[in-house]
Amino acid sequence: MALNELNAISPIDGRYRSKAASLAPYFSEAALIKYRVRVEIEYFIALCEIPLPQLADFDSTKFNLLREIYVNFDTTDAEDIKEIEKTTNHDVKAVEYFIKKAFDKLGLSSYKEFIHFGLTSQDINNTAIPLSIKEAMNEVYVPQYFQLLEKLEELTAEWAAIPMLARTHGQPASPTRLGKEIAVYVARLKEQFNLLNDIPSAAKFGGATGNFNAHKVAYPAIDWKNFGSTFVQEKLGLHHSFPTTQIEHYDHVAALFDNMKRINTIVLDLDRDFWTYVSMDYFKQKIKAGEVGSSAMPHKVNPIDFENSEGNLGLANAIFEHLSAKLPVSRLQRDLTDSTVLRNVGVPFAHTLIAFQSTLKGLNKLLLNKAKFEQDLENNWAVVAEAIQTVLRREAYPNPYEALKGLTRTNEKIDQDSIANFIDTLEVPDIIKNELKQITPSSYTGI
Repeated sequence: MALNELNAISPIDGRYRSKAASLAPYFSEAALIKYRVRVEIEYFIALCEIPLPQLADFDSTKFNLLREIYVNFDTTDAEDIKEIEKTTNHDVKAVEYFIKKAFDKLGLSSYKEFIHFGLTSQDINNTAIPLSIKEAMNEVYVPQYFQLLEKLEELTAEWAAIPMLARTHGQPASPTRLGKEIAVYVARLKEQFNLLNDIPSAAKFGGATGNFNAHKVAYPAIDWKNFGSTFVQEKLGLHHSFPTTQIEHYDHVAALFDNMKRINTIVLDLDRDFWTYVSMDYFKQKIKAGEVGSSAMPHKVNPIDFENSEGNLGLANAIFEHLSAKLPVSRLQRDLTDSTVLRNVGVPFAHTLIAFQSTLKGLNKLLLNKAKFEQDLENNWAVVAEAIQTVLRREAYPNPYEALKGLTRTNEKIDQDSIANFIDTLEVPDIIKNELKQITPSSYTGI
């Protein structure tokens, strides 16, 4: 392990770095800087394409040369910008100066004052950060989500026919099937993911207080609202929020985080259920040579992956909760609280990613203990009482619920024989008695 990982304050950049490293190109400091450079360059190119009179003679064949500034952006470039920031004490202004220096090197000095023309820093931040979130969602989160979903769908099919004693309030209840219970999670996850897809990736772009004041005063004949919408939507692939204050109102990103929180809650619910199933001996766990379950008890194989996932999902949801509650609230036209909060967007993403991987690891370790499923069903013949009294209702038998209640609400053990003996006492045709005797805990699993 590298020394910097040992000294990391957050386990995201320490113990769990390998699990969350795929998010670094989207949420690290260097990544944020790179996204800012990208927006600044694309904005300059868009001004050339209007074209502004002073940019009308800019050679469009050099657009790709400009794009190379962010395409080839590396750690050295990020360090250069951080060095400039030591003087400016302003992160976005440092990016502007960095690009101006690049223009000087490319012999484009006469055009460099149109870098960041008419903009405020939030026109860059409120496009760069939504763009990073959108791309992190599409390129990291969604593939990880589908890995987990596909595993659950696989288990749903594999265990579709496994009858299982259900438990409501922790007590034996009408039997179900293991595959169906996993299918419940599949359906819940899919429904929330569909809602997630409907949330726009929104960005603010409109100058110091959202009104394109500087743009309009310099070039009053240009439709700057249309320019801004076209730039944000066609160049960056984002939804243009308008009107706004100095900052994006963050309602859409709050909706995104709330939705991600709901997906996490579903996975957390699943973690707890499978943890419980392991504790009930419904599953054994695959053993890896050399692993230790307990420092003191050699026999133990703990369900640590589901526990790890649950803990990380709790952390992720706590931060998502704060982000979605805080970001849409800003004093008057803008205060700075969103800036420091937005720098933590990658943190709940990382904890979510770690959790999904842990859940997946836990699911892949499971070994079905079919005998335990069968034993629990056999030990709980009382659960067929619902079936018997329902058939008796159909046959207009008097007080069927009360009759079964008298049989089953007792401390005496209810087994197949006691159920059969009870059925024999019923004043119903033999064909109905035979029908009732066909009902078993393993067969009474519904649709």
